[in-house]
Amino acid sequence: MDTIVISELEVRYRVGVSDDERRSPQRLLLNVEMGDDFSSAITTDSIAHTVDYFAVSQVLLKFGEGKEWKLIEKLASDIAQMILSRFKPASVCVEVKKFVIPEARFVAVRVTRDRLQ
Repeated sequence: MDTIVISELEVRYRVGVSDDERRSPQRLLLNVEMGDDFSSAITTDSIAHTVDYFAVSQVLLKFGEGKEWKLIEKLASDIAQMILSRFKPASVCVEVKKFVIPEARFVAVRVTRDRLQ
């Protein structure tokens, strides 16, 4: 299986357990890995036979508009399900990095989903 990686895409979503934390969008970093067989794309050199990572990034930049989550676990799962249903890779791994503990560089959650799930 081949993999397309979007690394540390900066987004601003409303996420947090408390109402106060969700009051304003906060900076998050997303890492997304999309796995599939890209042999047709390699043979044809055509974007029609692969996952359009630019399109994925543009959807992710707007994904949080009008939404909020209490847990980054739920956010990561929602992102993974959206990518699977909309862009159709065989698998996706989504990592959400949040910057809420001053003594830690970040807190992260990573989920992996397959199209068959």
